[in-house]
Amino acid sequence: MAKAPVLTPRADDFPRWYQDLINKAELADNGPVRGTMVIRPYGYGLWERMQAEMDARIKGTGTQNAYFPLLIPQSYLTREADHVEGFAPELAVVTHAGGKDLEEPAVVRPTSETIVNEYFSKWIQSYRDLPLLINQWANVVRWELRPRLFLRTSEFLWQEGHTAHATYEEARDFAAHIQRHVYGDFLENVLAMDFVSGRKTVKERFAGAVNTLTLESMMGDGKALQMVTSHELGQNFAKAFNTRYLSKDASQEYVWQTSWGSTTRMIGALVMTHGDDDGLRVPPRLAQIQAVVLAIKDDEAVLAKVHEIGERLAAAGVRVHVDDRTDTPFGRRAVDWELKGVPVRIEVGPRDLENGTAMLARRIAGGKEPVALEALPGLVPGILEEDQALLLKQSREHRLSRTAEVSTIDEAVEAAVAGGWARIPWSVLGEDGEAKLAEHAVTVRCLVTEDGAVPDADDAPGNVAVVARAY
Repeated sequence: MAKAPVLTPRADDFPRWYQDLINKAELADNGPVRGTMVIRPYGYGLWERMQAEMDARIKGTGTQNAYFPLLIPQSYLTREADHVEGFAPELAVVTHAGGKDLEEPAVVRPTSETIVNEYFSKWIQSYRDLPLLINQWANVVRWELRPRLFLRTSEFLWQEGHTAHATYEEARDFAAHIQRHVYGDFLENVLAMDFVSGRKTVKERFAGAVNTLTLESMMGDGKALQMVTSHELGQNFAKAFNTRYLSKDASQEYVWQTSWGSTTRMIGALVMTHGDDDGLRVPPRLAQIQAVVLAIKDDEAVLAKVHEIGERLAAAGVRVHVDDRTDTPFGRRAVDWELKGVPVRIEVGPRDLENGTAMLARRIAGGKEPVALEALPGLVPGILEEDQALLLKQSREHRLSRTAEVSTIDEAVEAAVAGGWARIPWSVLGEDGEAKLAEHAVTVRCLVTEDGAVPDADDAPGNVAVVARAY
């Protein structure tokens, strides 16, 4: 008899499948205020692993962590016109505190360019103070009209980097370095997630930026998700906040700046990219639990053996968890770990001990086979690396198989509405065509060159627009 499905099948109702998985894999719950979320320990464990991997890469660029206040004077946001216009519909504003009206309303942090510049203008005096490279891990609030756990919530967690440089070229190159060597490396080598790296159109770029770089990934249903962005801010904020430095030739110059960020949205992306009808599939390099060892029965020898296996796997460098909860039915525990996407499951019962084996189940590649107990410490690390590579391969093949090369706007719309991406020459599409796409809830995700590189300019000859419906 086939087992009853725990989740709504993806092919039947992808959004419902997503919500089912978030709930049953114990990643998050809806918060008490509409648009907020409670991240449960298993979901937060994924975020902690993401933080650790990205924080190491960020610090590798020479960037240091700091913290800026959650509450920002409303007047700060009004200093940069494009910025305040871009964020105005999403702002949460505190007008009353301590039993009285505030003299000046305070905005709950939607992003920190304004308050960062207030302090950069104090800290930067000379060219010797540059570059100034700061990152913070924090929460932000952007009031969301159509919330969805992890993907669009009114409050979410993120990191935001803010840097100041002496020249345009230094700022431009640093923004590109973050995109390629911090974010790109993390997505590919930790999340095992394929992406397209490109340049946002004027319509889609960050409010107050002169250029926005993006990494876009294809989800399981063919829609796009903006994974991370890196912005060249030019001197817009520097001029608004008088962030200047004394150059080597004793002239006062405005700094050139960048900002860049990634969020808990990546957990949603992980679900929609790698998940299947049985639950999550967590990339081994990300997984806080790479292997779980399950005792099938409440047997003294079995319990001793699962703990011994756990110790030997840990000594081999595997992040391992021993599940000896024999008062909970084995079948239920196995399904729970499958839902949570733990890459390797090792099951041990009395009969296995008699045979000197354990049953090894692979969540990512699939399949289940008996393996000699003595072979496990040498075998599991290699399996984890194989499955890491397999997830990236599947993600890339999925995008390529559902991306169409088109030559007309109608063809681009048709491809996107059908659940895929389209590549169309920007010279054919242009800003007028971008507006036509919007009528069908289709957007330009980014501009790339014909061979898929990041263009140097919005209107560079040969630019190609990657278009899709998006989350």
